Amino acid sequence: MSSKTNIWSRLIDRTRHWQISTRLTIMYATVIALLLACTSIATVAGMYFVIYHQAEREMQISIANATKRMEDPEYMANAPNKVQNISEDILLPGVVLRVENSQGDIVYDNDRHFAPITELRKHIVDDTSLWATDKYKLVRFRHFMIYYHEIPLDYNGKHYTLCFSRVITAEREMFAQVQATILIGCVIGILLVIAIVYLGIKRAFRPIRSFISIAKSIEVSDLSARMEVPPSHDEMTELATTFNRMLDRLEDGFKQQIRFVSDASHELRTPVTVIKGYADMLSRWGQKDEAILQEGITAIQSETEDMQELIEKLLFLARADQNRQIVNKVALDLAEVVDDVYKKTKMTAEHHTVKLLRNDPGVILADKVIMKQLLRIFLENGMKYTPEGGTVSIDSHKLPGYMCVEISDTGIGIAKEDGEKIFQRFYRVDSSRTKAAGQPGGTGLGLSIARWIADNHDIGISLESELGKGTKFILMIPLLKEN
Repeated sequence: MSSKTNIWSRLIDRTRHWQISTRLTIMYATVIALLLACTSIATVAGMYFVIYHQAEREMQISIANATKRMEDPEYMANAPNKVQNISEDILLPGVVLRVENSQGDIVYDNDRHFAPITELRKHIVDDTSLWATDKYKLVRFRHFMIYYHEIPLDYNGKHYTLCFSRVITAEREMFAQVQATILIGCVIGILLVIAIVYLGIKRAFRPIRSFISIAKSIEVSDLSARMEVPPSHDEMTELATTFNRMLDRLEDGFKQQIRFVSDASHELRTPVTVIKGYADMLSRWGQKDEAILQEGITAIQSETEDMQELIEKLLFLARADQNRQIVNKVALDLAEVVDDVYKKTKMTAEHHTVKLLRNDPGVILADKVIMKQLLRIFLENGMKYTPEGGTVSIDSHKLPGYMCVEISDTGIGIAKEDGEKIFQRFYRVDSSRTKAAGQPGGTGLGLSIARWIADNHDIGISLESELGKGTKFILMIPLLKEN
């Protein structure tokens, strides 16, 4: 039992490595072969059944007619005078009747060329055919079979025997040829089906093979290849369209990743270069010159702080991209958050004026820490691009269903063509305008983080800005429903 199980397991495992087209061809060919086999068997069985049943019916009708006539005294009295008409009155065509007397002599025979009764009795067989009835005896010769039945008859004090015969089929050779023809037809049909199904499946799978070829040619360094979308609106069209969209997203993601790595490397290289330069300077002259020592230490501390800030922002965005940045949303009063951020920003703003115009109360659903970070990013961005002595203001007022927070500055402004780009990672407006403001350019990551925080809190961001006149960021924060 175990050996048979192992054989079947090996066969099943082997079929798993076949191509789908091969498996589908075998499956369809098997189903159609079974259908052809069942149809052929049913056809042959139906032919035999019809022929045997027809012979049985003719025998049954002829015997019933003879029995009815024997019970009619008037007919029997006139029978000797119309012997020639007996077969027409009683027998159906094809049924043979012999009347045998008690001495075994034939006194009536409607077909003298038919096999003698003695021969018929010799060839009676006990193993009846599947199609034959058990009402009559079955006589089997080499090329045909016969139904045979005897009825005893007593007439005028004498004993007779009515012997009925009916050839079932004299076309056994023809039936053998028919069966052989059907078998050959089945084999040819199965082979044709296999060929047609295989070619059809191969043609149907041609787009998939094309997809596989294109997919193999796609590399990380080149994601420009696209699947050819079939003109027919079927599953292949949907597959090609979906695959091309996936490639578009992957290509955009890889381009963004390459740009991100390049910009991050550039941003990190600058402070590292500065730190290395000051370290070399300290190793040469710092021990002897106290001014150079203090300058080097201050510069290294400043660059280290900038690098730390950059790394923290990079880590934040990396966690956000991997959906690992934790956001704990709770109900909180936005007025408290705005007031806290305003006070701390005003305390650290040495060269700018920070104003809080309005601060209406309103309950929102948000992460308190991240919400403060969002507001600080816009306030710090305003101070960064506003010349010394400028003003940065925050105005939080209530609207139907929303809290509207407007953060304005009197800085250098943002050009219209840069309005959407400022939220891209490492994107910065023209460095000449930044330098004109007298402020460092920054890392270009703050607004990217702000956009992520806003998206995760369903906050809408809009921008109003004009070069040389300042910028206003408008945040539409959904209020928490009272229920």
